Amino acid sequence: MKCPFCQHEDTQVLDTRVSEEGDSIRRRRRCGKCDKRFTTYERIELVMPYVVKKNGSRTEYAAAKLRGSLTLALRKRPVAAPAVDAAILSIEEKLLTSGQREVDTGYIGELVMQELKRLDKIAYIRFASVYKNFEDLAEFQDAIAEVGQERKPRKA
Repeated sequence: MKCPFCQHEDTQVLDTRVSEEGDSIRRRRRCGKCDKRFTTYERIELVMPYVVKKNGSRTEYAAAKLRGSLTLALRKRPVAAPAVDAAILSIEEKLLTSGQREVDTGYIGELVMQELKRLDKIAYIRFASVYKNFEDLAEFQDAIAEVGQERKPRKA
């Protein structure tokens, strides 16, 4: 770490503490040349991958777009807001842990469909019909049959 006063590259850490918020590390340092003291903070930097669209263009990940897609699919459905927030966090965690610097919209769409299938089957069908660009009734029937196969039989 360079000294901010004399630019000397040899500094000594005197004290290390976790910040009050717990989201950073505070280090008290001393320059080996000019003997001045200064404080540095280390924070975790989480960088979401860039999104590669179907036309090949790249854009920054936008959480608002993800929330908007989920909200639209779940419109007038009995799904609580905390469940939607948990789904968004799950998708974002999968994007971060993928280790990729770029992901295509298809991958994100599949993650959204997994979460919607878990949250609400009707919302899943709504989203899938747009995402997969259903063109006839047979495609709807296939999607409904796929979701129907996962239903647990009711006890009498």
